[in-house]
Amino acid sequence: MKKLYTLSLVLFASAASFAQFYSESFGTPTGTTLFPAYATGTAPATFDNGAPIVYGGNADVRITGASSGYAGATGSGNAFIGTAAGVGKVMQIDGLDTSAYNSADLVLSFGMTISNNGGNPMILEQSTDATNWSPIAYTAAATGWNLVSIGGGAIESSGTLSLRFTNPGGTAQVRIDDISLSEGAVTPACSLIFGTVAKSCDAITSGTDTYTVTIPFTGGGTNPYTLNVDSGSIGGDDPTSMDSGNIVITGIAEGTAIVFTAEGGDCNLTVNVTSPDCTPAPTGVTLPYTNNFAYAAGATLSAQPDWTIQSGTTDEIMVAAGNLDYTGIASVGNSITFDGTGIDNAIIFDTQTSGTVYYSFLLNISSMTGVTEPNGGYFAGLGSSGTNFGATLWSKAVSDTSFNLGTEVRTASGTNTSWAADTYQTGQTYFAVLGYTFGDAATASDDTVNLWIDPTVGGAQPATSTIGDAHTGADLASINRFFFRQDSATETPGIQIDALRIGTTWESVTASNLSIKDNNIAGLKVYPNPVSNGTFFIETAANAEKAVVVYDVLGKQVVNTTTTTNAINVSNLKGGVYIVKITENGNTATRKMVIK
Repeated sequence: MKKLYTLSLVLFASAASFAQFYSESFGTPTGTTLFPAYATGTAPATFDNGAPIVYGGNADVRITGASSGYAGATGSGNAFIGTAAGVGKVMQIDGLDTSAYNSADLVLSFGMTISNNGGNPMILEQSTDATNWSPIAYTAAATGWNLVSIGGGAIESSGTLSLRFTNPGGTAQVRIDDISLSEGAVTPACSLIFGTVAKSCDAITSGTDTYTVTIPFTGGGTNPYTLNVDSGSIGGDDPTSMDSGNIVITGIAEGTAIVFTAEGGDCNLTVNVTSPDCTPAPTGVTLPYTNNFAYAAGATLSAQPDWTIQSGTTDEIMVAAGNLDYTGIASVGNSITFDGTGIDNAIIFDTQTSGTVYYSFLLNISSMTGVTEPNGGYFAGLGSSGTNFGATLWSKAVSDTSFNLGTEVRTASGTNTSWAADTYQTGQTYFAVLGYTFGDAATASDDTVNLWIDPTVGGAQPATSTIGDAHTGADLASINRFFFRQDSATETPGIQIDALRIGTTWESVTASNLSIKDNNIAGLKVYPNPVSNGTFFIETAANAEKAVVVYDVLGKQVVNTTTTTNAINVSNLKGGVYIVKITENGNTATRKMVIK
């Protein structure tokens, strides 16, 4: 089976029949970045233009939803002008100088797409003093990316021209790319146009596979073209002799990015293609699930069993040596750390549609310095897909050394987050438990989320939670994943996580059955340790019937037996560290055991 991917291309034409004196393609961001931070970024993750051009407003730059389908679409970064709690956001560009041109000759063009339109298109305005604004009329397609071109004296000739793009609010989401100011009609000199590029894995294995790239084209057959690629073999249709078709590049090694060029006539086109991920999709785990991050320190979470990349391409969540200390929870395996913008990792599990889905972990936030987003940001949660989330856990700064924790039934802008009354301290470990409870399937917006901070390990579910979130957002129809999220430097602080558990009962995520307790069974002895011949022995003063459960460091139950003898057969277990839980006459004790 092949995985299919699409990507936007980076395309440049070498010549044009107009005098273009300002253009903005929004670079190549590493993730969602607010305008102020992007303005001070490092190329290519920054604006194309610096002073005297100034970019303002509360919009952000994103790499998702890349532009395509119109001549000169550069793909990659674009300005996202969304909404917050139904209130529209703004992108403003100041410092434009059109004074050298007659208004009748000025042309403003830009790529635009509006999702969730609802009959509520973007408002475009101009000003010569950045204070008094006048509207600019334009025509745009209802769906998909399209190139808007405005001329005929609509744009003012001024040494201090400002443009303002405003989302009027509601549900509309506006994306803008490839803004251009020019003298004369916007007509591509190059007739050859590439469409949306597709890439597909030739195989899906754990080894290094190959992949194929398909580049659709139109406008061929007018010039001889020289085609080049730095890896793989070029085949398919030839734009020298064909008006339209597909250029196909085969035999590219997984993990290898390619650069494809087409030159001829007035065309000098470039397509940059990154490799798809040709590893097998993760199979769902069974609940309850426990993960003590028993991976090699310094490894990436993406490379570990059960984990998949939910979004992002750079800045991995990392495995850190050591554990977080918390009474009643064992210090086994390792932990993970992450901050700022980066890859989001998810675990897929059995789909749940009723009852409550819980997750818990130990949490230590090292610092809130630089975490300035007033609405905070979420760093963990449940979901029904890679974009549809609920039971998200949020943090926001109170100071550099203190913070609030909050949660939402459904993730939106943060304005619907319910926040705990307490303030929490950086550098301190907390035990966080969240539960998403499905309501009546026939009733809309009745699902709820609860957050508990530091409930009793091994105790019953408290009657009241730290936060009982009754926000009436849209319900999740199902839940099939847990994820960690790295949003941005202003939203995601430095975080350390340990002892992750996911389940459908309170006990499955809060029990202390993995902790190393003091012996409360008289005369208890477990030997030999380490075990080298496949059998270990249990002796007690009572020598009564005993229930014996053995867990691996990921919390998976590998032995469960009741015995009146003292010999336990573990010959089928691999070498490693295990936890042995012993119950006799109502008393329980646990021991760490090593098998060679």
